Amino acid sequence: MNQILNRLAINTVIGGAVFLLFLFSCYLVGIRINTSKSIPIGLYWKSRKPIEKGAYVLFCPPQVALLNDAKKRGYIGAGFCPGEYGYMMKRILAAKNDAVSIDDEGVRVNGQLLPFSTPIKADKSGRPLTRFRTTHFTLDASEVLLMTDVSSTSFDARYFGPVKLSQIKTVIIPVITW
Repeated sequence: MNQILNRLAINTVIGGAVFLLFLFSCYLVGIRINTSKSIPIGLYWKSRKPIEKGAYVLFCPPQVALLNDAKKRGYIGAGFCPGEYGYMMKRILAAKNDAVSIDDEGVRVNGQLLPFSTPIKADKSGRPLTRFRTTHFTLDASEVLLMTDVSSTSFDARYFGPVKLSQIKTVIIPVITW
């Protein structure tokens, strides 16, 4: 019986190691997995496509006090970005020369209210959410507005504001989403 348990334990360890090696290999070749509600859940592929309006991107969040709180509250994970933040994935919904306003109704880009953009006043635990406010802001060539277009509960630009292009690591292309 001990021999069977030992073999089972060894096979489990080997299987786990092979699975971790597989995941690491996928990461090295550019596969990224999204499990958040910010963009469609699924597999994405790193690309060399240009950073432009409408693209999904992987980025390092801005290093501001609000993001420190977001990390402590679990809205974003720990990772390798400055501030020890984890990478985030969003869609570029406004870029160079777009006029942006963020108020109680939501985010407007060039006068159009974005779906799912109404700010939430408190998180699930009842803690107030600080948000970025601006009545009229025109993005310059170095800025983008990163938002969700699929979920009203995403932690996005309505809370942390515009992001510099230099914070974007890559454009990601959906492979399989659901």
